[in-house]
Amino acid sequence: MLHSGGTKRRGMGVEPLIAAVRSGDVRAVEALLEAGADPCAADAYGTSALCLAVDAFDLTIVEALLASSRWDPTAADGCSPLLRAVDRGACDIAETLIRRGAPLGARDAEGRDALALARYWHRADVADELRRRSEQPGPVRRGTVRSASGARCEELSLAGLTVRTGHTAILTMLEPRYGITPSFEELLSRALAEPDVDHDVWWATTHALQQRHDPAVWDAAAALRDRADPLERYFAAEVLRTINLLDENDDSPFDAPLVDMFVPWVAQEPDPRVAGALTAGLADALDVRAEETLAALTRHSDSRARQWAVSGLHRAAAAEKPEALAALTRSTRDACAAVRQAACRALASAPPHVEDASETLAACLADTDESVRVEAAVRLALRDDSRGDALLDGLDATDKDSPYHWLLYDVHRHRTWGR
Repeated sequence: MLHSGGTKRRGMGVEPLIAAVRSGDVRAVEALLEAGADPCAADAYGTSALCLAVDAFDLTIVEALLASSRWDPTAADGCSPLLRAVDRGACDIAETLIRRGAPLGARDAEGRDALALARYWHRADVADELRRRSEQPGPVRRGTVRSASGARCEELSLAGLTVRTGHTAILTMLEPRYGITPSFEELLSRALAEPDVDHDVWWATTHALQQRHDPAVWDAAAALRDRADPLERYFAAEVLRTINLLDENDDSPFDAPLVDMFVPWVAQEPDPRVAGALTAGLADALDVRAEETLAALTRHSDSRARQWAVSGLHRAAAAEKPEALAALTRSTRDACAAVRQAACRALASAPPHVEDASETLAACLADTDESVRVEAAVRLALRDDSRGDALLDGLDATDKDSPYHWLLYDVHRHRTWGR
């Protein structure tokens, strides 16, 4: 694998859809599909558009093709889109294919299905495997890539072959579909093997445990909160907050236990990563007892913790609680632009008659960061305050690639139907 082999079809020109996929032009791909292009078109070697998009690690084009096509089980080289994604360690693409019901029965040239292939890579040294396949000694080029979800992984390349280190995360996502339930300790060890807590494997392992809906998972995670290793404590905090965040019970049974545990924990937690996870958990909890702690955490030394803290005060702002409003007002002057932007968003939850909130948002129109200025202008517009309109009028609301597209859409919808 890691190549588009097969027998070349002679005498055929390049399909426009294939050309658009190869160039990474998602707008052209969408336009061609809308005009009736065959989403299962293949190149001269018999490699489908979907497989080419997987090979290019292009999630946006993968999603566009999936929206228009039936499943393409195998390419000319016998490798399905899912097997290609597993082989390349493309976690975000594999997750999308799995979620969309990718067939699990396909096997590669060695007879491995997706699970076996993921397990093979999980046990392998990626650099050594690249050297083996390329028959080149190296050196292996390394870099870090970030997915649309914000997760990170390492990307390794040698002699035209490129692989990402998402294999363990993919293995963890696949196992439940094969009826396999790794122990809590096994999933913990998978996460701890990767020191970057933003790596895909951290999300995959904590989410897998949350999906079990097993009280023993809560107890096992809670037992880690006093461990000396901050990564173990971080894992515990992430598992516990994910259990609470994704719980669908109307009674929110985990809110109170989480607040009972996290409030004293965050007060003495020295590691900023763990403090951020604890603050995120408190921000998501529907328990008013978290509000005092969140207000205090808006002064935390770590910017991510501060960002979570201000985001969690939106309900208190809506209830016009003075301490929350004061903390949010102060946070609009934070040294970190992301915190200031989050503060604008939360402060706008205050009812329209709270004039101090509107005045603070108006002051943010002069912020040094464009994202903060736009956030403030949008929140003012949603409060029927025109002071940010001149700034909004200078932005292209039709540009779907703009980071402000959906904010501007919210303003349009409010002005059209909201009043």
